[in-house]
Amino acid sequence: MRRAIYPGSFDPITNGHLDVISRAAKLFDEVVVAVAFNEAKSGLFSINERIEMIRGATGQIENIRVSRFDGLLVSFAQEQNACAVIRGLRAISDFEFEFQMALMNRKLNASIETIFLMPREEYTYLSSRIVKEIARLGGDVGAFVPQAIVEGLREKFRG
Repeated sequence: MRRAIYPGSFDPITNGHLDVISRAAKLFDEVVVAVAFNEAKSGLFSINERIEMIRGATGQIENIRVSRFDGLLVSFAQEQNACAVIRGLRAISDFEFEFQMALMNRKLNASIETIFLMPREEYTYLSSRIVKEIARLGGDVGAFVPQAIVEGLREKFRG
């Protein structure tokens, strides 16, 4: 089985993330969406909320599994018997950081490849940070995230 890991904080998941997930699902037998947990960082949504939102948003894709992870990504990938890590590239500005990470991951475990996927053009400007800021300021984020996430953002910023 060819399994890939798509890691991220997904706080919250966006349509850009979902586009990368659906592209990766066509390339691999299984894609594990690995939701990063870091006690030192506090996100808007809890780890469990993020996992449930992702499961809801990817439920129609059969070969997707959602899992929590912490620690080294290459260790998690090895535990999952993955052959690749998927990383999304939105713009040239993402490339330098992602390239460094890919080379370091290769140094740590040369058997796990890094695959870069670009989202559709209409999602290249999207980030969870920008979506949260728009929602916090009362803007409509319906074009950027699934409806369940729109509602989750409204609840978080209402009270």
